[in-house]
Amino acid sequence: MPRNGPLALSFHALVVVFMLAPLGVVCLVAFTPDNTLTLPTHGFSLRWFRAVFERADFIDSFYNSLVLAFIAASLATLIAVPAALAITRYRFPGRGALNGLFLSPIIIPHLVLGVALLRLFALLGVNGSFTWLVFAHTLVITPYVLRLVLASAGGMDRSVEHAAQSLGAGRFTLFRQVTLPMILPGVAGGWLLAFINSFDEVTLSIFVTSPATQTLPVRMYVYATESIDPMMAAVSALVIALTAVTMIVLDRVYGLDRVLVGNH
Repeated sequence: MPRNGPLALSFHALVVVFMLAPLGVVCLVAFTPDNTLTLPTHGFSLRWFRAVFERADFIDSFYNSLVLAFIAASLATLIAVPAALAITRYRFPGRGALNGLFLSPIIIPHLVLGVALLRLFALLGVNGSFTWLVFAHTLVITPYVLRLVLASAGGMDRSVEHAAQSLGAGRFTLFRQVTLPMILPGVAGGWLLAFINSFDEVTLSIFVTSPATQTLPVRMYVYATESIDPMMAAVSALVIALTAVTMIVLDRVYGLDRVLVGNH
């Protein structure tokens, strides 16, 4: 049977529906006029979206998450790019150990990391610091950037670099005008994955945030323990919309097939 036959296409369609159905239900519940988590059977309402924007704590938490994710993803990219280039291009003692060290946060449960970082920050006396919160998020999202940049750097054609070097290009010029544009899809894809994972991180953040640095996922978790109403669905719908817009913009600029695969 052909790989793209009717049976295979039906299976893929069912998988997509299975994955997207919960998101669709959440978005529908966000428009309910009722006070409970029910589908809008009597018309649609924006009351819960208005309720979100009337809550200063949610607005502040969203701003904290946005700034935190942007800074952490950018720092992770600055760390991952030179690390990936060094790992793919040079042979040196401890190369494998260095690669494993950079990727290790992705296999350690965030609950364990959260407890460990809480203890570390307590010893340093920096509990609740936004700077150290950035450090914690950078630590756990760097592997996402590194994996995609490794794929891009390992698959690029270095003959272009050699040609630029033969024409007298210096190291900085070579990196800025040749190497970076060639691995940019992987860099952009890694930054995007890092941003999304930082923005959505809740397990680790619960341990290392304070009331002043509380992120949106933590604020949602705390609110859900106090009251369950459709406002949580409205916040979730807004986050889903933000993610979708980001993916669309990235697709327009680079193309998702290039970005997520990390090839050029």
